[in-house]
Amino acid sequence: MLLRSIVFYFAAYVAFLVEGVLFSPVLLLPERYGWPVVHFWARSMLWLYRIICGIDEDIRGRDNIPDGPLLVAAKHQSAWETLRLVSLFERPTFILKRELLWVPLFGWYLWKFGQIPVDRGKRSKALAGMTERARRAAAEGRQIIIFPEGTRRAPLAPPAYRYGVVHLYRALQIPCLPVALNSGLFWPRRSIAHRPGTVTLSCLPPIAPGLEADAFAALLKERLEGETDAVIREAIARNPALRRYSAPGEAAAETG
Repeated sequence: MLLRSIVFYFAAYVAFLVEGVLFSPVLLLPERYGWPVVHFWARSMLWLYRIICGIDEDIRGRDNIPDGPLLVAAKHQSAWETLRLVSLFERPTFILKRELLWVPLFGWYLWKFGQIPVDRGKRSKALAGMTERARRAAAEGRQIIIFPEGTRRAPLAPPAYRYGVVHLYRALQIPCLPVALNSGLFWPRRSIAHRPGTVTLSCLPPIAPGLEADAFAALLKERLEGETDAVIREAIARNPALRRYSAPGEAAAETG
């Protein structure tokens, strides 16, 4: 799988450069004209991943996605879900680290399509700026996507939720859609080798606005961790060899 993974990375970078330059005129047009380009890019990356690395997908719970503004709280185990969530929602708005906007070409697209950068070093000031931008995005009917743990975590790693998702839920007063997945079994966070199989992404019933902070945090964690555990163990049952990659640190140990 290592050779196929290297081929995928090469093909993905070349495809992004070609598409990014070819479609760059949309950076000068109103935002609405560029979303088909964004969705095409995400689908093309996932197509390369499926063809080269042998990774299929099982998307569950599409009927649970409501219309209108939405806060999406997704588990984060790999880069796969960032691509899949782009193509799953109409106008996704990611909460992301500010440094990504500095990446040439890629950062330009992030800025153009209204993604929300966060300067993690500024804490309360960063939280206030994130909230204001998220309010504007919600007012436009967009889907605000946040990874509650803030960074990628290994499958079955002990949860480490941060306050940001609770703050946004209370501030925005819109439904919150929990999204569970098992992508880390196939695209490990600290390994360049990918493993063939079927990634499962599960959209759970949305949590209605209006809960107290502690009640929301407990409910989100219960639903998200329960479903994530279920789809991970389901994949391991189909392929017991994946068991060694489900514990924190073991994927990293494989490379070194």
